[in-house]
Amino acid sequence: MAEKVKAKKVKQTEKKPFILIRPIVYFFRYLRDSWHEIRQVRWPSRKATWKLFFAIIIYTFLFGAIIMLLDVFFTWLFNLIIG
Repeated sequence: MAEKVKAKKVKQTEKKPFILIRPIVYFFRYLRDSWHEIRQVRWPSRKATWKLFFAIIIYTFLFGAIIMLLDVFFTWLFNLIIG
């Protein structure tokens, strides 16, 4: 029976702070937890960052060219139909 009790994870209950300072406590707790999460992030290397940057630039230009060609095509088509 004692083994089952040891096997269970006992959740520790935190004492809630006074109601007027709760927002301040929660804000600093949020900052602390955010800092811990940022420390766990694996940032890409400089080389990988430049590759991703150029991939985004190329994709943006290609997508813009496709939109521009579609715009020219539909403008020509509507002028043909209307005019």
